[in-house]
Amino acid sequence: MHGMWRDGNHFELLPEAALFLPSMFAAVDRARHSVLIELYLMESGRLASALIGALVRAAERGVSVMLLLDGYGAMGLATADRQRLEAGGVALRFFNPLGMQSLVRNLTRDHRKLVVVDGAEAFTGGFGAVDEFLDAWYEVAMRIEGPVVADWVRLFCRLWDSPMSRGPGRASLVRGLELATRQREGYRGMRGRVVWGQGYRYQAIRHSLHHRVATAAERLWICTPYFVPTFTLRMRLARAARRGVDVRLLLPGELHDHPGVRYAGQRFYGRLLRAGVRIFEFQPTFIHAKFSLVDDWVSLGSCNFDHWSLQWNLEANQEVDDPRFAAEVAGLFERNFASSTEIDPEAWSRRPRLQRFREWLYGTLDGMLTRLR
Repeated sequence: MHGMWRDGNHFELLPEAALFLPSMFAAVDRARHSVLIELYLMESGRLASALIGALVRAAERGVSVMLLLDGYGAMGLATADRQRLEAGGVALRFFNPLGMQSLVRNLTRDHRKLVVVDGAEAFTGGFGAVDEFLDAWYEVAMRIEGPVVADWVRLFCRLWDSPMSRGPGRASLVRGLELATRQREGYRGMRGRVVWGQGYRYQAIRHSLHHRVATAAERLWICTPYFVPTFTLRMRLARAARRGVDVRLLLPGELHDHPGVRYAGQRFYGRLLRAGVRIFEFQPTFIHAKFSLVDDWVSLGSCNFDHWSLQWNLEANQEVDDPRFAAEVAGLFERNFASSTEIDPEAWSRRPRLQRFREWLYGTLDGMLTRLR
């Protein structure tokens, strides 16, 4: 499923936790009917405790609160916190808990990140409920109002009610949820759609990005924390650069939560640089954000555009086709480029043998993983 393009939305860019966390918590605190949250990562700590407190307070006000967590990504959520949620009236379910029946099935994870309040406003991005988002990782989110919120609600409901989701929360809770979406007219109205992917079974996110890359006219900027692109995406990026498109990649530097993934992706730097692609490595901290800008089209959400996201994960992005929002995202990119080190093609060609060995080693492991089914 990828949603229809819908007019009359409003999208607010929320870079960094200092902006998006207060906005999300304020939305939950003013909820009157329902709060729907879907996360991959939730681990016991300061942020998880604050979120649990906000959800329990909402439930105590009579709000229907549903929390859908990935069965692997939430393994760090302590039993005491799970009990606190249930005792506080929060309906809790887990997607695809780990099991021994099918080891390959365990690879399918719910990587989406979503908060919907009263069916009227939504948030998406790359966030999770782990303390790294408070002070260690750079993240970007967005606030959404308008008709596309209904598409996010439908996406949540389908997974909550799925046979792969289990837990004490009743599957039937999502039936009959109220929607309060309204169109934004005039200067606030923006065009957008929800697009999602379900591993190799359904790849609407990938197809959408490939189409935009192939038809880019002026600029093609991508930010992703885990850059291990498919062959097709690499070729399209190179072709775009050769035909004169300003192609730039904003990637993590040495501060990375999975250094092996960085090395696996760096083995592609050489050919991309020779094609004219500019590569920037972010220096201040680990950049966990996932957003793309192609001319006036923006895609922001959970998808990393790496093999793992495209082959195994459930992902979802918000696409926006609006020059005003694109200008905001372009400004954000420019600020982040200024805080990054640009890879020099000549210097990269002289990188040490140890670096080349790491690229080969982790690239080989990545290739083995992509062949799993």
